[in-house]
Amino acid sequence: MKKKKNLPLLENIEITGIAAEGKALTRVDDMVLFVPYCVPGDIVDVQVTRKKHSFMEGRVERIVKPSPVRCEPRCKHYGECGGCKWQILPYEEQLRHKQQQIVDNLTRIGKVELPEISPILGSKEVYEYRNKLEFTFSDRKWLSWDTIRAAGGLENVDNTHGLGFHIPNCFDKVLDITECHLMPEINNRIRNGVREYARQLGITFYNEHTHEGQLRTLILRSNHKGEIMLIVVWADEPDMRVMEYLHNEFPEIISLLYVVNRKFNDTIGDQEVHVFHGQDHIMEEMENLQFKVGPKSFYQTNTLQAYELYKVAREAAGLTGNELVFDLYTGTGTIANFVAHQARQVIGIEYVPEAIEDAKVNAKINHLDNTLFFAGDMKDILNEDFIAEYGRPDVIITDPPRAGMHEDVINTILFAEPKRIVYVSCNPATQARDLNMLDTKYRVVKVQPVDMFPHTHHVENVVLLEKREEIS
Repeated sequence: MKKKKNLPLLENIEITGIAAEGKALTRVDDMVLFVPYCVPGDIVDVQVTRKKHSFMEGRVERIVKPSPVRCEPRCKHYGECGGCKWQILPYEEQLRHKQQQIVDNLTRIGKVELPEISPILGSKEVYEYRNKLEFTFSDRKWLSWDTIRAAGGLENVDNTHGLGFHIPNCFDKVLDITECHLMPEINNRIRNGVREYARQLGITFYNEHTHEGQLRTLILRSNHKGEIMLIVVWADEPDMRVMEYLHNEFPEIISLLYVVNRKFNDTIGDQEVHVFHGQDHIMEEMENLQFKVGPKSFYQTNTLQAYELYKVAREAAGLTGNELVFDLYTGTGTIANFVAHQARQVIGIEYVPEAIEDAKVNAKINHLDNTLFFAGDMKDILNEDFIAEYGRPDVIITDPPRAGMHEDVINTILFAEPKRIVYVSCNPATQARDLNMLDTKYRVVKVQPVDMFPHTHHVENVVLLEKREEIS
């Protein structure tokens, strides 16, 4: 058996910076030490949990002296749930670090000539900003050692009937959530209410190992009016008493749906959705546009800030009404429909067929007759034949997933030679990599970071590129 390493306890360590994935860092004996749930300026005792040749990872055993910038987290579940790790940083400090994250990635990875980077646009709301949350039912709650010790032992703690978030990197461990500040208070009332009602009825919660239990997942979506879509996912035939309870108790729910998912994984994209009460969708508004949001639809989770993000992208595109625009990774066509009034034609491409159907519906709702949408793998659809058939785009707007763009897609963009490229990214590292590849023909002329997710390390970034020969 491999001998377990005795890892050291490091005392009086000063945290000096913020690293990738939101962890804090410092240097100890010429090695980088990564520690979660710290801020620069903290003096802490750290138990090393992992040691490699060039870096270490650890956890805080004791805060010796808190940083002057450290603040109290609002959420009682901070440090256990794994979300909103930057609650201990004032929002202004969060924005400063996110701005620096953009600068570091574009300079160190991108290695392209950059203009002055615009100050980051902060979110209008820093709490209750999300329009979607998903909670998992579990027959066993995850309990921290602190909780167990405080109760005087496991036998003194009720560890049944959990409803909350997965512990990071643990598919089978669910932290019971009694309060979450990412959505308005209605999310707490619904979640806590259905947990207690199901418990009273003796309805079983799901077990990820045995695949037994009735209640599996609870998905909440809301719109700007405060109207709620609620999807209850069952592992077997639903108990309609729960559905009746939700209908009677929460008039805010205008779309009450359920799914029976007997698969081992918890995705519902391939499952039938049943309407228990109300409609099968909610409507969202952005500027003068209406968007139909269904249970499987993708829609930016921070509605107010998504509007700011799309305004930045539209302004960067510089549309006059005469342009052919390609919107790559269009999703449900939100950006495509958002810019369509300022373009001659917009063509959206997306991998997910259901999303493309939503995009077409949204175009119809908004009486847009200058949009076309195609479903399929981007690198297979966007090729020279496609451009020959539909024309060379004047502007390309691209909003890829975190992995960035496939090399074949980048090569096709270089072949198409649009005048401008607007690159919207949720991962500045892969964006920087792609900018390096585009640098052969394009120059970065504007960089605008946008914060979509306060209290997390995630940041969006909009980059405008112009064809070199087009720059005077």
